[in-house]
Amino acid sequence: MSLAALQLAVRCRQCSGTLQLLRQTPHRQFHYSPTVLARREKKLPTLSKKQLAAKERKRAKKAPRSIYDSEKMTLSDAVEVLRAVEVASPNATYELVVKTEMGKGSTIPKGRFNLPRETKSQGKDRILVLAEGRQAEEAKKAGADIVGGLELVEGIISGRYQATMFLCSRSLIRPITPRLGRVLGPRGLMPSERRGTVTDDLAGYIRRLKGTSEWKGDKEGTIRQPIAKMHFPVSDVVKNVRYFLTVVKRATGNIRDPLADTNKKEAGQKPVNAISRVLLSTQQGPSIQISDA
Repeated sequence: MSLAALQLAVRCRQCSGTLQLLRQTPHRQFHYSPTVLARREKKLPTLSKKQLAAKERKRAKKAPRSIYDSEKMTLSDAVEVLRAVEVASPNATYELVVKTEMGKGSTIPKGRFNLPRETKSQGKDRILVLAEGRQAEEAKKAGADIVGGLELVEGIISGRYQATMFLCSRSLIRPITPRLGRVLGPRGLMPSERRGTVTDDLAGYIRRLKGTSEWKGDKEGTIRQPIAKMHFPVSDVVKNVRYFLTVVKRATGNIRDPLADTNKKEAGQKPVNAISRVLLSTQQGPSIQISDA
């Protein structure tokens, strides 16, 4: 074989080897190591009620405290401080502010009260009663201003009959609801069993209303009420505040009302509207948070 033929043969072998290497498809090996398997999410253990309570207590201790915690005073001390500030205004008025949380399902708190020592003369309520027969006669004798049956509905809608409170017997509440609900409902005057303004004991309800005033919170659940005069003794101011707070706590579900009607039918248990802060203030004095409310 000649030298030229030998060189050609060597070149062909090199080319064929290179082509074979190019034709081979690369293979990549995948391995499942324990490190990769450890990345899977682990199921958290289910905690018992005691463990959850302990965890919540630890979280509460670590939570930042309110800046108002150090400014709290007892009710007696707050009254003394405000008396010192308003020393030149003996006719100034104490104002009590109760802030509630107003959670889901809570209604705007409202109710009636009669302070142990009134701050001013009470205004007279104008009561309209929707009843017939004997119940209507008893309501009129008890002091109702307007008494009648279904014939009063048109006058209420047109505004001819004005009143600050509307009462109704159980037998008439269904016939009047479709027409008066849209008129009295937005004003908070529509009779309802939940508030006790739909009852068969109309005369007894009217007698209980005499000498009482109505309190009501705003849309945010804040209740503001003049509670006493500056010239009242400290003991009288404390009595008024304690009494009003008890009334509010019963209305918001914070304490159970022992005088509640056990036969009263409710769709469900009334949710508790928790009280977050209680403040006492005057016109020129500061607003002091009460610690023993």
